[in-house]
Amino acid sequence: MNSQQNTESNHPLLASPALLREAADKLLRSDRVRLDRLWAYYRNPLRVLPTRTEDTSDRPYRQAQEWGLPSRVTGSVSGAGVFDTSDAEGIARKEVVIENDIGWRIDTMIDFLFGRAIVINSTAADPAKREQIESLLKHVMASNGGLVFLQQIALLGAVYGSVDVLVKYAPDDHHATPAVVCSNEPTADPDSPIQSHAEPVPVEQASDSAAPNPTPATADESPHPGASSASTGALERLARTVRFEIVEPTRALPLLNTRDCRCACAFASVYQVERTLAPQSRGQWLARWLAKQPVDPQRMTIIELITPTRWQRIEDDVVVSEGANSLGRLPLVHIQNTPDPLAYCGASDVEPLIPIQDELNTRLSDRAHRVAMTSLRMYLGKGIENFTDLPIAPGRMWSTDNVDANVIELGGDGHSPSEQAHIDDIREAMDKLSGISPIAAGAIKGRIGRLSSAAALRVTMMALLSRTERKRTVYAVAIAQLCELALAWLDQAGEFTTDPADRGITIHWSNPIPVNEIERLEEARAKQAVGVPTAAVLRELGYPTGEG
Repeated sequence: MNSQQNTESNHPLLASPALLREAADKLLRSDRVRLDRLWAYYRNPLRVLPTRTEDTSDRPYRQAQEWGLPSRVTGSVSGAGVFDTSDAEGIARKEVVIENDIGWRIDTMIDFLFGRAIVINSTAADPAKREQIESLLKHVMASNGGLVFLQQIALLGAVYGSVDVLVKYAPDDHHATPAVVCSNEPTADPDSPIQSHAEPVPVEQASDSAAPNPTPATADESPHPGASSASTGALERLARTVRFEIVEPTRALPLLNTRDCRCACAFASVYQVERTLAPQSRGQWLARWLAKQPVDPQRMTIIELITPTRWQRIEDDVVVSEGANSLGRLPLVHIQNTPDPLAYCGASDVEPLIPIQDELNTRLSDRAHRVAMTSLRMYLGKGIENFTDLPIAPGRMWSTDNVDANVIELGGDGHSPSEQAHIDDIREAMDKLSGISPIAAGAIKGRIGRLSSAAALRVTMMALLSRTERKRTVYAVAIAQLCELALAWLDQAGEFTTDPADRGITIHWSNPIPVNEIERLEEARAKQAVGVPTAAVLRELGYPTGEG
């Protein structure tokens, strides 16, 4: 605890509000541009843009992945943002073809990683305590979205390279009110893919003194399930007090340890809101009026800072609320998409695919332009009178007395094997780089052999399954940290007493490969016949052991 406080007090950003604001501005102005580009390449959103000319190649919209195409195709020069473009002088827009090969690959990876529910088992020594912890954690995960929550963090991690989750304790009104980190008030951001951000409790609502004892409750409504047997309803109400807050990477500002860049000694969420959407009290308005630094007249910059000992809400360099962090440590879970031993952020699955995606879109656009220019057949008639007035149709004949007459055919799309081979090579390179082949998404072309057995499917999708197992290792650690922090918050609040040794969990994953259920049940029956415990067999099948 003392080492955390020393590291916190010695951090330069915490010691200087000006440096903290400078780091927040860097995140909003430069780092966010790169992160937004990663999301744009995954989602490839459209932006409506009226056609500027009568050119038939121009369409009334622009796509995000056009940012990486050369100017000879788009007729524009790209800027820092995906839609920050300007017209290229003397270059007309040609046929633009965008095939988003990144989006379906990321979605397929998420389906393999969290396509089915997981089973969480407690490692507590006491069987009764273990059953209560498993039931409580099940309700905690369900109240925070369950499988959808896991898919969201996996998606953000795959796109951005890492994702941060804050574990916050927000007691209900009928419970005691200990010193907490956050309240239930969300802050809305229409541009964010995740709408689960929250803001801290005002300093007036946080109490550093001991909380009063709650009113006595019945056994079914006991707010202290750790002291006695709790019902399902009590555990559900208790689980709703723990919130997993996903921090969008475009808002995340970790204050890294000066001695270890892999660890954060504090964490800040940085975002901007319209000034009209943020009501201000008279005291806050006066503090901003007296502030030395000018502020944006249109948007307000908000920094929600959390350290192991305290939390603050800063609006335009003015601390409007603060309080103590009663947990005594940083309630943060940082998840790297791919482990990077010497960095805080992991590797994005989208970023290495961007150059290959740009090359594919460029060649598809070149082919579309060539087809558009050469697909129309034209005829050059020599020695034929009134040739331009003669109709061209099946069964029509042209006649002339000129023996030197001739008709030359021009145009027509010819076969270009080198062009198609180059496009196929690009797709194959993207398969190798991502580890996700089209067969994993159900796109099967031609005959590829007998794939009726699970073993054959595993051989075919070896790269994807290996990457899935690698990510499961990372997310298993993250889920264990989330559950440990949830139990630590409830223990600190006196709601559910647990020892640190009782907060460990094990996770059991389902098989990502579709298998025959009859074969699975027969295999489970055979294992049970040779003496494998029934609980282990149920875990392999994906069923919770606590339910019959």
